[in-house]
Amino acid sequence: MFPSSEDHIFPETNLTWRILNHANANGYAVGAYNCYNTDGIMAVIKAAERQRSAAIIQLFPWTMHFQGPEFIRYVVNAAHAAAVPVAVHLDHCIKPEDVELALTLPFDSIMVDASIADEESNIRFCKSIVQRAQALNITIEAEMGRIEGCEDGLPTVDMEGVMTRPEDAENFVRQSGVHFLAPSFGNIHGGYPPGGAENAWDLPRLSAIGGLVSSRTPLVLHGTHPVPDDLFRKTIACGVRKINLNRTVRDEYTRFIADNAATLELTVLQEEGVKVYLRSIERMMGVMGSAGRY
Repeated sequence: MFPSSEDHIFPETNLTWRILNHANANGYAVGAYNCYNTDGIMAVIKAAERQRSAAIIQLFPWTMHFQGPEFIRYVVNAAHAAAVPVAVHLDHCIKPEDVELALTLPFDSIMVDASIADEESNIRFCKSIVQRAQALNITIEAEMGRIEGCEDGLPTVDMEGVMTRPEDAENFVRQSGVHFLAPSFGNIHGGYPPGGAENAWDLPRLSAIGGLVSSRTPLVLHGTHPVPDDLFRKTIACGVRKINLNRTVRDEYTRFIADNAATLELTVLQEEGVKVYLRSIERMMGVMGSAGRY
């Protein structure tokens, strides 16, 4: 376990920063699990406690609007009450008004996604949010380049994917002050074309980016379905410390609910569904090397 946050100043006081920098110092990655309901929240917390692993619960801006601020406060309180470090992160916050709302809520970290803008505009916007978020003890993740595809709240962009140049990544981190960087190296949201991630990913590019920035700015992996275990491990060797996971850990749960919703009592369906969900999460904790760290 890392020392009490009371012994440090920002960003060391921030839970996401402490989780990912512990991973950075010890050469493993932490899962950031996109959750949509209480089943997902409970599955992440229970899996983290059972595996003695840190974890990050990820919510989309959709949650701020559909489930509301009080739901987010519930999630944060439940996460922070866990027996191991569990942070709460807002993923793909694109609209400026959503960023403003997020800064009024107790997130540990926020992904400010201005990647559709040109690089200088992205830097300026991220820098302005970093400066404001510091006073709230919130760390900021940014995306550089364009990670194509479609995810909840993230539009499909009809443009040629722009991959992150290693030298530009170093400049981006230095000028913007962001704490975590999601580079574009052929990774795609929402599914890969024939040949899969193995053919789409430019790992030498990712390794070069990691060599320049990952010692002080942990890298984040977006676009992880479907991806084989050995490919996840290769990205960790390149400096990836936060791995976003959605369908990779959610599909078995979704199938279980669909297959049993008409026959099981709701209480039993939820209890058994959480068990299915957490087993998928536990497996990925082993793949990423986060199990047993706490």
